[in-house]
Amino acid sequence: MFELILSIIALCFFPLLLWMIIASIGVRSTYNKFSRIPAESGMTAHLAARTILDKNGLVNVQISTCPGTLTDHYDPRSNTVYLSEATYNSSSIAAIGVAAHEVGHAIQYAEEYAPVKMRTALVPVVNFTSRMIMPLMLLGLVFELLAYTVSFNVSAIFFMAALVCYAFYALFTFITLPCEYNASKRARVQLEECGILSGEETAMAKKVLDSAAKTYLVAFMMSLVQVARILLLLLGTRRRR
Repeated sequence: MFELILSIIALCFFPLLLWMIIASIGVRSTYNKFSRIPAESGMTAHLAARTILDKNGLVNVQISTCPGTLTDHYDPRSNTVYLSEATYNSSSIAAIGVAAHEVGHAIQYAEEYAPVKMRTALVPVVNFTSRMIMPLMLLGLVFELLAYTVSFNVSAIFFMAALVCYAFYALFTFITLPCEYNASKRARVQLEECGILSGEETAMAKKVLDSAAKTYLVAFMMSLVQVARILLLLLGTRRRR
C-alpha cells in the first residue's frame, strides 16, 4: 500500500512540471499586465519601499538595485532590499506590489518571524545538500547497474544519502511557503495603511503576488514528488537483494 501511494505521487512529476511552466509564464504575464497600469499616487517602487520601511522604524534598511526583471529580493546579510532595474523607478502597481513584498521580508526579519528564522538557518545546509543530490543519485545508479557484481548493497547507501539531502530541500521549500505568503499579506496591509495604493489597486497588486506565490507552492509539491521517486528507487534496491 505504501509503495502504491509513492508510485501515485511519483506519477505526478510531469503534471507538476507542466504546472510549474504554466505558473512561471503566469507570473510574467500578470506582472506585465499590471506593470502597464500606473498607481494613482504616482509613487515609484523604491519610494514606496522607503515609505513602508520608515513607517516601521526600519530606517537602517537600505534599498539598492539589482540587474534583471523579477530578481527583486531582500538580503538579510547586508540588510538591503534589492529592487530589479525594471522595478526600482517604476510607478506601476506591479512594481510597487513587488517592492512592498520584499519590504515584507525585511519586516519579518526585524520582528524575528519564526518561519523566516528557520528558513535562514537552513540556507547553508540546503546550499550544501542540494549540490550533493545529483552526484549521489548518479553513484547510486552506477552501483545499481553493478548490483550483481557487488555483494554489498552499495547503491542503497547512495540513494539513502540522496533521500536525506532532498528531504532537507523539501523542508526548505515547505518553510518558504509561510514566509512568502506572510510577506505578501504584510505588503497589502502596508500599501493601504501608508496610502500608497487604493483598495482597488491593492487588489490588483495581490494578483501579481498571488501568481508568484503559486511557483513556491509548485516547488514544494515537486520536492515531495522527488522524495517519493527516490524512496521508490531505494525500496527497489532492497527488494532485489
